[in-house]
Amino acid sequence: MPKVSHLFFQSGIVFLVIGIGMGLQMSISGVHNVTGAHAHLNLLGWVTSALFGAYYALNPAKAASRLAMIHYGVYTLGVAGMIVGLYFLLQGNASFEPLVVVGSLVTFAGVLIFAYTVFAPARTVSPARPMPAE
Repeated sequence: MPKVSHLFFQSGIVFLVIGIGMGLQMSISGVHNVTGAHAHLNLLGWVTSALFGAYYALNPAKAASRLAMIHYGVYTLGVAGMIVGLYFLLQGNASFEPLVVVGSLVTFAGVLIFAYTVFAPARTVSPARPMPAE
């Protein structure tokens, strides 16, 4: 499996564990004020990261590009920042709103990088220069 795929799956699992923990905390306490952060973390953090990882696993030429690693860094940083900000914002701390905004924009930039990756032609590998093994 390409390194970027593995990284997306590892981060996705971390996001899933935290998201499930949030859900359990809400369920146990009966206070559901951070439902938005919980839902965003599970969808953007776990599901979308896993889909990115699967895409790169199925497209090793694109996974080997520098842009794939940039995509990983930008997207993961954006989701982490957005979720931290959203969690505290939904807890009533309005001072975290700028973190939600910046995290959302960085996450969107990661999605745009992925869109470019999907639509860009894969680089070709000549038989004389095989791709490096992972």
